[in-house]
Amino acid sequence: MVLSLIKGLLIVLVVLLSVAFLTLIERKVLGYIQLRKGPNKVGLWGLPQPFADAIKLFTKEGPYILISNKLSYRIAPVLSLILALSLWVLYFSPYRPTYVPLSILFFLCVSSLNVYTVLISGWSSNSKYALLGSLRSVAQTISYEVSMGLLLLIVAMVMGSYNLLDYSSLQRFSWTSFFLFPLFIVWFTSSLAETNRAPFDFAEGESELVSGFNIEYGGRGFALLFIAEYANILFMRMLTVLLFLGGILLTTVRLPLLCAFKVVAVRMVFLWVRGSFPRLRYDQLMYLTWKGFLVLVLSYLILVLPLEVVF
Repeated sequence: MVLSLIKGLLIVLVVLLSVAFLTLIERKVLGYIQLRKGPNKVGLWGLPQPFADAIKLFTKEGPYILISNKLSYRIAPVLSLILALSLWVLYFSPYRPTYVPLSILFFLCVSSLNVYTVLISGWSSNSKYALLGSLRSVAQTISYEVSMGLLLLIVAMVMGSYNLLDYSSLQRFSWTSFFLFPLFIVWFTSSLAETNRAPFDFAEGESELVSGFNIEYGGRGFALLFIAEYANILFMRMLTVLLFLGGILLTTVRLPLLCAFKVVAVRMVFLWVRGSFPRLRYDQLMYLTWKGFLVLVLSYLILVLPLEVVF
């Protein structure tokens, strides 16, 4: 038990450091896309900027809202961070605290619970902007979880396993993205919408909702929500690599650094999309999943299911 606790704390520490430098990379890349430098004043090349931001947020006095539902208002950021970090028990490192054989089902269960933290944080703030932002985010997340869950079912049927650790060895000779390329595009776009990234960042919607569901949070509460969001983003990038881009195996040699390079490459593509495309309309977002992605995924499921029964 003590060893598992130490491994869990080590994973949490590494994830928090990864989130810190992930925000720095995002700000740097977006800066150069927009022909500016990005953070470059704090320390050498702006490298300590994430730590300066963390110190500022955790030492800043948070807002005290008299009309808020105080208990749920304070619990929501903590619960959001706990759910985000609990997904990292699926990390493929030998230092993971526990082994989850049904990784796909565990991911679907935990990611479904993230909807409640957004809803609670928006509702408990007793702010119209926060409530509207949380309702839009919940509708968006639930809509895309339908096609995403069916897509994961198809991949699990093709691979013959619900364990993510088996997917690397099964993709030793050919990546899943080669023979399931349309589903890879659907997954890529759905993960953008699931993590509220541009051009699907309707949960924030600064132009009409003034930052959305987290508008009434500041200081430590905002920092916890921010860390949870980016921890989920980083996990979705890693899951993309495990499902479609070969995982961590190259022939018979384990190369975790290669997997890390793939995760960074996928992250750069997401930043490229954010810097290139404007935000869509909300009705276009819903039409895309209900009239586009869901039809395509169900068609693939109808094709794959008879083959799974036969073989």
